Amino acid sequence: MKIKVCGFTQAQNAYDASMLGIDAIGLVFYEKSPRHVEVERALEIVQALPPFINRVGLFVNADSHFIDEVLCEVPLDTLQFHGDETPEDCAQYAMPFIKALRVNEQTNIEQLAQAYQQASGLLLDAYNPDTYGGTGERFDWTLAKVDIDLPIILAGGLNPDTAQQAASQVSPYALDVSSGVESAKGIKDLEKIKQFIKQANL
Repeated sequence: MKIKVCGFTQAQNAYDASMLGIDAIGLVFYEKSPRHVEVERALEIVQALPPFINRVGLFVNADSHFIDEVLCEVPLDTLQFHGDETPEDCAQYAMPFIKALRVNEQTNIEQLAQAYQQASGLLLDAYNPDTYGGTGERFDWTLAKVDIDLPIILAGGLNPDTAQQAASQVSPYALDVSSGVESAKGIKDLEKIKQFIKQANL
């Protein structure tokens, strides 16, 4: 099971977590998030990482000029769009991208997968009308059991106690965790990450 840990704010913390065997780290370029990082800090984090870690930049309805500025300064591997971006918005950077969907009973995942077919994967998160991800809320995982061509990344309500159930019930391509492995907002608990990896791969 591939695992992404999102919302790092400290270089040493990101390095230590990466050495535990996670596959990707997420950096949040969204000022309203408590895990938001400035470009200078993001560069410090990325430069501290060991090889073969996918570096993901998370954006929410960001201006294209801002994303271009970030890309000029921070060597990211993948873009993650958590807002209301259109398929054209996401694809314009000629980079691998993940489109996050806020899922409830009204979400037509199959239709959206077709619309965002250029994506590297779809991230399924809990629907919250007031915020874009990072809530730690869980949605009905039976809604994530869909037959689409894109890899599914499951997020929302994940922690060491739910990782095994999420992996077995949904069988996603990857799990994306943030608040569920934290000791404080933006600070990851290494013991929780160890347990999360263990449970996700049972």
